[in-house]
Amino acid sequence: MPSTDTISKKAGLPPGSLVHLGRHFTNKVKISVIDYDAEYLSETICKSTEECFPYKETDTVSWINVDGLHDTDTIASIGNHFELHPLLLEEVLNTLQRPKFEEFDDYLFLTLKQLAIDKESDSVASEHISLVLGKGWVISFREHESEIFLALQERLREIKGNIRKKGADYLFYRLIDSVVDNYFFVIDHINEALEDLEEHVLYTPDDHSLKEIQHLKKQLIILRKAVIPLREAIITLDKEPNILIEESTTRYLRDVYEHIIHITESIDVLRDTLSNIMEMYQSGVSNKTNQVMQVLTIIATIFMPLTFITGIYGMNFTHMPELHLKYGYFGVWGIMVIISVIMAFYFRRKRWF
Repeated sequence: MPSTDTISKKAGLPPGSLVHLGRHFTNKVKISVIDYDAEYLSETICKSTEECFPYKETDTVSWINVDGLHDTDTIASIGNHFELHPLLLEEVLNTLQRPKFEEFDDYLFLTLKQLAIDKESDSVASEHISLVLGKGWVISFREHESEIFLALQERLREIKGNIRKKGADYLFYRLIDSVVDNYFFVIDHINEALEDLEEHVLYTPDDHSLKEIQHLKKQLIILRKAVIPLREAIITLDKEPNILIEESTTRYLRDVYEHIIHITESIDVLRDTLSNIMEMYQSGVSNKTNQVMQVLTIIATIFMPLTFITGIYGMNFTHMPELHLKYGYFGVWGIMVIISVIMAFYFRRKRWF
């Protein structure tokens, strides 16, 4: 289980101090490079940080992917060579950072959250991803190696398609799109969980239902924290003209924005559904309590005349009517049973139970 550092670890340090905040992974930092154009493609696993440096000046498109953020020396070395601002590197290492977009003189910077369903805990797992777009190159920083970009890598290996003919800005868009598209799978998973929960609450509202409601509420909060700031970041990226992004790529970014709007609306619908399920749960618990109280009230009402009879004959007076009858005891029992049957029959006719 990876350990986690909080933001308090940076307390007192000057701005731009490189401190990794978030989950610690023991795996060694992996740097891979895909360099390509319309007719050429090469893939390299860098044995040292310096091996990725020459790709800054190539005429081809270079995608430098860094898996692992715990080695701050490696991140600092890459940042120094590509002339990345210290505050940018600080936000790369801060996995608690909300999604945001920043424009620098020679490059663009975007942080966003990769979301997936952890099958073991059945909850939303969030991973911090940072993207830097420069002239002819893109650097992606991830907490650890995952499958989020596998489909894109396979697409790059194919000669057919437009991605090999496009520039680094189009690759930048495709990386963003890969992350955003995965949000739909998370939405579908939560929606299915809500449907199952709604059916369960409708028939058997219990403590497990309440725990599941709280669990899904937390998952929607995680999803919302990832999507809402990203929406604002994409708006800024779309509206501010930049020489690093061509007009044709801007149209694709607008499509990503439309997807995010769709996801945001879906989150709102899921939140409303969860609120309705919570109200249904409270109503079900209330009805169940009322039914129990109704039964107890009926039982208490039936026993009231019986208690009255036994109370009278429980008084220790010597001269009481029928006190010395031979079958007085059985007679009193008979009267009490008859009264109970008549009252139960009456309550049943009234449909009180």
